[in-house]
Amino acid sequence: MLASVASSTLLGVVGRPVRVEVHVSDGLPGFAIVGLPDAACREARDRVRAALLSSSLPWPLKRVTVNLAPSGVRKEGSGFDVAIAIALLAASGALSLQQVENFGFVGELGLDGSIRRVPGMVPLCHALGSPRVVVPLNSVHEASAASLVGRQSIFGARDLAELTAALQGLVPWPEAPAAPTSLPITNDLDLADVRGHATGRLAIEVAAAGGHHLLMTGPPGAGKTMLARRLPGLLPDLTQAEAFETTCIHSAADQAIPVGGLLVRPPLRAPHHTASAASIIGGGSSVMRPGEVSLAHNGVLFLDEIAEFPSFVLDTLRVPIEEGMVRISRARASVTMPARFLTIAAMNPCPCGEPNTMLCRCSHASRQRYERRLSGPLLDRFDLRLMLDRPATTDLISGTPGESSAIVRARVAVARQMALERGARSNSSLTGELLRRLAPLTPGATREIESALGKGKLSARGMHRVHSVALTLADLAEHTGPIDVDHISMAMCLRQDLGLGAVAA
Repeated sequence: MLASVASSTLLGVVGRPVRVEVHVSDGLPGFAIVGLPDAACREARDRVRAALLSSSLPWPLKRVTVNLAPSGVRKEGSGFDVAIAIALLAASGALSLQQVENFGFVGELGLDGSIRRVPGMVPLCHALGSPRVVVPLNSVHEASAASLVGRQSIFGARDLAELTAALQGLVPWPEAPAAPTSLPITNDLDLADVRGHATGRLAIEVAAAGGHHLLMTGPPGAGKTMLARRLPGLLPDLTQAEAFETTCIHSAADQAIPVGGLLVRPPLRAPHHTASAASIIGGGSSVMRPGEVSLAHNGVLFLDEIAEFPSFVLDTLRVPIEEGMVRISRARASVTMPARFLTIAAMNPCPCGEPNTMLCRCSHASRQRYERRLSGPLLDRFDLRLMLDRPATTDLISGTPGESSAIVRARVAVARQMALERGARSNSSLTGELLRRLAPLTPGATREIESALGKGKLSARGMHRVHSVALTLADLAEHTGPIDVDHISMAMCLRQDLGLGAVAA
């Protein structure tokens, strides 16, 4: 007898529908899984058999063939266990085909029959075409994020015996554990905590409003990290499409998901400078997993002490920063993962961090090696470059607090809305021709840029970046009309020459 149920597999951060077909026939007892399964899939035979016997369910002493269709797609992980067990029970007659139709199953089986969660519950459930999806009971709240978009009904079960009884209508579907009623604690820090640093506050406001990448250089204690960690609090909430996409990525990476909902705030990722290229970009030899750039999708990637990262790791960021995605190719598969993020980087002026060259303990060679970690092409992709000094003592002790994050966030929201009305997510994503058409320059602003180009202070990419930053400054000031020379001059002031090598500004 033949039975077929729906399941899914994970490829990168996207779920792929899989049809689990089980055929039970007379012959020598045996169990075979075909359809390009990996080692975890092939081991499902022993898990399913032990789970069925532990649940007092029949194990057929016949020839059993399991096909994971389509056969040309490689299957990974243990998430097919429940689907294989249910299809096997249906093929052997313990369940009727009508009882399992229109259901999809995702979950791993324990030897005692318990149903356990697997990474990527959100994209796995979203990929299922079935209107009803069965997941582990403790994963119902996580899987409900997929039902918000896919309009699926999510059911949960603690173990295989409870699942079969619910499918037969003998017992009602168990209710998921109650979600916590307390409000989640936000990690957004308030910009009012920053004393002084008028230019630094302006830089992160412009970065948040226009999606411009920011590099800050300064001695230890200058406030670089303090400013960077307050930038996510200036960004608006994610749209539903962005929230679902971000939630899928975090679910695929087995990260914590808000109970009963989506990730509505932009994520902040801050990898350590010892992180490998694979952990930053993503991938893997057998299982493709998202890296830090994908986990920062629709949010902020903070690279503290960026000059301590290996040069080849930093250069892998050039394509994601430019294109908003990463393409990972391996012998077994090739995947494309979203990676559209706002880069905030911080570094010291030298390895010892002393801004005064008379007091610096670093040799000339060590300073050069430190500066060369940032290649010219990567440095050119930072729209904003800022040299920060330690705040004055009067600012720290008796300085009045600046504007709060709520006030600045309101201005950022207005600027972002103006960008959306232009047909772009942010001003930084406007192409050259579109930017010139939507934000023309006054004659004085044009002469200012031509002068900088003629003196070699700007590259072709730098010219476009300065124009884009000037448009963001105009939006924050609610300026209408052509971009004037004041906005261009301020944009160039926020793109300082940090002396990090021979590269056009």
